[in-house]
Amino acid sequence: MSKNRVYEMYINGEFISKNETIPVINPADKKIISYIPKGTEEDVNIAVNAAFEAQKSWEKLPAIQRASYLKKIAQKIRDNADMLANTITEEQGKLLDLALVEVNFTADYLDYMAEWARRYEGEIIQSDRPNENIFLFKLPIGVAAGILPWNFPFFLIARKLAPALVTGNTIVIKPSSETPNNAFEFAKLVDEIDLPKGVFNLVSGTGSEVGNTLAGNEKVGIISFTGSVPVGVKIMETAAKNVTKVSLELGGKAPAIVMADANIDLAVEAIKNSRVINNGQVCNCAERVYVHKSIEKEFTQKLIESMKEVTYGDPLKEEVAMGPLINQAAISHVQSLVDSAKEAGATIALGGEPSSRVDGFYYEPTVITNVKQDMRIIKEEIFGPVLPVVTFETFDEAIEMANDSEFGLTSSIYTQNIDLAMRACKEIKFGETYINRENFEAMQGFHAGWRKSGIGGADGKHGLEEFLQTKVVYLQYDMNKQQ
Repeated sequence: MSKNRVYEMYINGEFISKNETIPVINPADKKIISYIPKGTEEDVNIAVNAAFEAQKSWEKLPAIQRASYLKKIAQKIRDNADMLANTITEEQGKLLDLALVEVNFTADYLDYMAEWARRYEGEIIQSDRPNENIFLFKLPIGVAAGILPWNFPFFLIARKLAPALVTGNTIVIKPSSETPNNAFEFAKLVDEIDLPKGVFNLVSGTGSEVGNTLAGNEKVGIISFTGSVPVGVKIMETAAKNVTKVSLELGGKAPAIVMADANIDLAVEAIKNSRVINNGQVCNCAERVYVHKSIEKEFTQKLIESMKEVTYGDPLKEEVAMGPLINQAAISHVQSLVDSAKEAGATIALGGEPSSRVDGFYYEPTVITNVKQDMRIIKEEIFGPVLPVVTFETFDEAIEMANDSEFGLTSSIYTQNIDLAMRACKEIKFGETYINRENFEAMQGFHAGWRKSGIGGADGKHGLEEFLQTKVVYLQYDMNKQQ
């Protein structure tokens, strides 16, 4: 253990060590790189109590003053961008360039949410009575719990923390045990500014103990979780005991529709990039391709050639276009879906198996053709560099197949026809639709899923309001009263 970093939790402004730890693995070479504390139910409750007490005075600060702390954190992040990016790459396998984008985007996100301090508003509502004002206040919920995924671990800290803090909430963060190191480095930076104790807390450990305890703590006012459907359902069940608000992003199965009039080269490049970004491990990126029968041959051949050119290996090397999957379980999951497609009659046109030429959890860029709508690979989230291709003959058929999913996060369509594009805006039943571009959201938008992709959402004005609750005050006054 002495050869690796040993991190400490951050509770009520203090770093806390634990005897029991969890190893963190570098997926690019399968070596242990650090040990993190295995937090307990007691640790969670101490952190929540600290956040609960700190929130009483935190919400009384003017919003612009709360925002000033976010700006300080953003600057700390920029000052340590290279260290943070290397930390993310080492523990998650993300390409270093993309890790640096994530770090800088996180700093920008903190600044963006800080700018809402003077902008979020209540209302004055017209009364039916004379001499009465009705005020609608937007107030903090209290203690927020942020439970993070491993695929964009650093940005998700800010996505949960920034809107929570600027609106007067305090927060307890639980990082994924797969990629926790960046969160501990973040805590060190927070400790260097004068943020009041208890406003930000970091507790690590297993989902079954730390995550479940957070979700069930009666002092937590909102649980913001990003992750799988089964875990999201478990969080809802646990939170229901206290009628705690939940905001959930639970994955996706994004369809990409390529119409006959599409710019094929644009579609191929965008879909390829959408699939291999972050090594195929992004909830909102293309998971299944629907291509018009008239252009199937040309599109598929170009897609295969484009995927064939994707280089993979050490994510620290500039010439590499894709790194490893997160762990062996991810490899096994992807392989089971690929095998099921093959057994059901699909054709493995490219790839189709883990890489044997490099160490680490690498999977070959894969294209699967002759795919049918009822195959598992169309129904279940792949979360790897695999593109199954289905053909269609009419727009209505494509829309019907795209909507035939338990998920509803993001979607895309490639067409030069404005009528079809506008129909897609309304008829594709997903929280986001991208037209003639890759799937990647803006911080000022609203990232929200339908159906089993989640409840609530993040980013922009509407993401900020996830962390607010309303209070209405009726004020009756006497106009005739004299001093």
